[in-house]
Amino acid sequence: MSQKSKQRRLIDTDIHERATYSELLPYLDNPWRRYIEDNHWMQEKHMPYTQPTVAGVDRADAVTPDGGAAGSDLGFMQQQLLDENGHEYGILTGALDPSPSSMHGWYEMATALASAYNDWQIENWLEKDDRLYGSVHIAAQDPQQAVREIERVGSHPKMVQILLPIDKTSWGNPYYHPIYEAAERHNLSIGMHHNEPPTHFGDWPRYFIEWHTMVPTSHMIEVSNMVFNGVFEKFPNLHLIMIEGGFTHVPHLMKKMDQQYKELRHEVPWVNRMPSDIVRDHIRFTTQPVEEMSEKEFMQYVDQMGSENMICFSTDYPHWDYDSPLQALPKLDKTLEEKIFSENARASYPKLPQMQGSVTT
Repeated sequence: MSQKSKQRRLIDTDIHERATYSELLPYLDNPWRRYIEDNHWMQEKHMPYTQPTVAGVDRADAVTPDGGAAGSDLGFMQQQLLDENGHEYGILTGALDPSPSSMHGWYEMATALASAYNDWQIENWLEKDDRLYGSVHIAAQDPQQAVREIERVGSHPKMVQILLPIDKTSWGNPYYHPIYEAAERHNLSIGMHHNEPPTHFGDWPRYFIEWHTMVPTSHMIEVSNMVFNGVFEKFPNLHLIMIEGGFTHVPHLMKKMDQQYKELRHEVPWVNRMPSDIVRDHIRFTTQPVEEMSEKEFMQYVDQMGSENMICFSTDYPHWDYDSPLQALPKLDKTLEEKIFSENARASYPKLPQMQGSVTT
């Protein structure tokens, strides 16, 4: 571990652990287990593009020593990520792709997969490293079953958020509000991570570079949808973390939402505050994939947001565009650095242990 790592508290808000279907089999009952074991069932995968590296969407050096998929071995992740960077805590966001919440049918199978994944995650990751905290995976297409799963595992002390995919679903729709009610009941945040397709409008992009460039637009759509559907008025204690979309789009979004609210507030009378204030109070944005910028440029974004509390650091390990906590951000004021690398996340995940003691110097 580098000396610089020892001097910084680090809460990583996006780490992708990976399970294979064969690893989930012990946690599945029949008939779901039989469909995978005997009939070789797999979820449909829609992304047809050439992936960026020889290891697909992952770092080539994150492939495990025995040739296993990146993110599939706890010991190797501990060595390569947690120990190397001096992580205080890391939030697991999974790599079961597509997400159970993105299955277009057969919601019963989606529910079973989500439940199996949660049990696998708890037993094989959360209970084996005190630094790791988890995400409750659900099949949100069926809110009643999703709430049952939240009730089943949401009280686990190492579960800190409910994970929802950013795809074609508008999560602010009141149909999904029982999920947020359950989140408040169990002191869980909501984490949204882009899936596929990445945008709600238009046809599929022709190239991966288009897909990856435009990911923030899908995050913007979800934030707007959550705010204007009154989610945060209805659930005032809810925290939302937008994962792996960066943050440089946020000032524009806040400004645009405020302008539209001034002109069209009669359409959403349940929204009783300026959208930018709602975003500042309830929504956080992870850094990855952060653009290269100077300290001056970085601070311009922070100033335009009107808050130092909205950005949380993430590595996106083990993906190919992993952001190193030692290199990704410019040199910042010590107080702001502490907020971004740890304390904004600690405030956004109420179940994380509170800060104790001082940072080693």
